[in-house]
Formats: sequence, C-alpha cells, structure tokens
Amino acid sequence: MAQTHFGFKTVDETQKAEKVAGVFHSVAAKYDVMNDLMSGGLHRAWKAFTIARAAVRPGFKVLDIAGGTGDLARAFAKRAGPTGEVWLTDINESMLRVGRDRLLDHGVVTPTLLCDAEKIPFPSNYFDVVTVAFGLRNMTHKDAALAEMRRVIKPGGKVMVLEFSKVWQPLEKVYDTYSFKVLPWLGERIAKDAESYRYLAESIRMHPNQEALKEMMEQAGLERVEYFNLTAGVVALHVGTKY
Repeated sequence: MAQTHFGFKTVDETQKAEKVAGVFHSVAAKYDVMNDLMSGGLHRAWKAFTIARAAVRPGFKVLDIAGGTGDLARAFAKRAGPTGEVWLTDINESMLRVGRDRLLDHGVVTPTLLCDAEKIPFPSNYFDVVTVAFGLRNMTHKDAALAEMRRVIKPGGKVMVLEFSKVWQPLEKVYDTYSFKVLPWLGERIAKDAESYRYLAESIRMHPNQEALKEMMEQAGLERVEYFNLTAGVVALHVGTKY
C-alpha cells in the first residue's frame, strides 16, 4: 500500500485524509482565534494580498477550496456581486459549517459544498479564479489536486495557492522554536489540543518550498507561474494561469 506523510509520521495514503479530518474537526471551533494568535494577525494581511491579486470583478465565478471559515469567499462574494458565483468548499464538514455560519452572520449568502480537491465536482473551464489558502499541504495527492484546479478554470483563469513556505534562512532557528514550542503550547491553552497544532507545524516543514511548488504547478499544466514571498517567506502566494 502506498505511503505518505502525516506531519513527520509515515502513514498509509488511505489513512491521511481521516487523520487530517480529525485535526480540523478538533480545531474548527477555535480556528479563527488561533489564526490571530499564531500569526499575530498577519494572516489577515496575507489573505488581503491574495484577494487583491485575484482581482475578482462583478460576474466572476470563483471556487475557494479548503475555504475553512470563509475569509476569502466572503471577500470574493462581495466583489463578484449578484451576477457572480462564489463557492465556499472544504473537505471537512466541521470547518465548512463554521464557514457557512460565519458568512451568514456577515450577511453573505453564497453556496457551500463539501468537496474533495482531488475530485472537484464541477465541469472543465468553469471558473475564472480558483484559490486554496493553507489547505494544499494537507492534501494527500497535491499533484492531482493542482491538476483538478487547472481543469476547472477557464482559459486565462488563475489558480492561486496561499501556503506556508520556506522561511528566510537567518530566521530558521527562531521560527523552529516558535513552531515546535509555542504553537503546541497555544494549542493546548486555547483549543485544548496541543497535538493538532504540533501536526500543523510538522506539515508546514513537509510542504514543498517555493521553487518546488512552482515546479509542481507547472507540471500540472499551469503557465507563467510566479510566487510572492510574504513575511520573509513564512508564507508564499503562488499564482499560475491556464492558456
């Protein structure tokens, strides 16, 4: 049976989705609070940059994959307007419920869908923009997910991947201390779950760096792939276009 990584552990491919689901079922209720604490609020700036680069206009069709609590989908829905179509999707039901409720609390009514990024249930050439923020690293077959994202965008459309990446080398030691000491401590204090946040730190280290992810996106058929390092490479936004 094929093997893959779950953080620093090696597991059967068939087990990874279930294990990742367990993490996000556990953290869903405190996800936004922990995001603010873990990033010092910087996740809002990273998402704002992504929203600006997406340049969603009225009438656009947008797919937000692993959209969690709906930050991107909410912004896109406002920009796409009543003639647009913005889908909030996630493979995790707990996260999707939190996201749906949060959108409604903000007066945003947009479709939500339980969705596996490796098998996107939409026709080819349908969306203008596909985004995935902090979700790609949790997927078992990243190459298959990227190929599916490319399939469902129109020619000229963009796939945008916002994800933790390779931090600037002089900051590595400090970043490691923060990731493996502070994050689990925060997880225990706030979400009552140190292990899930230990996994999240490990999954970041196992994720491809900036150049490796760029190459993966190119291998999936995306062109003119570029990336933008944010906060010294803690996070990178990759953007690829379909022609």
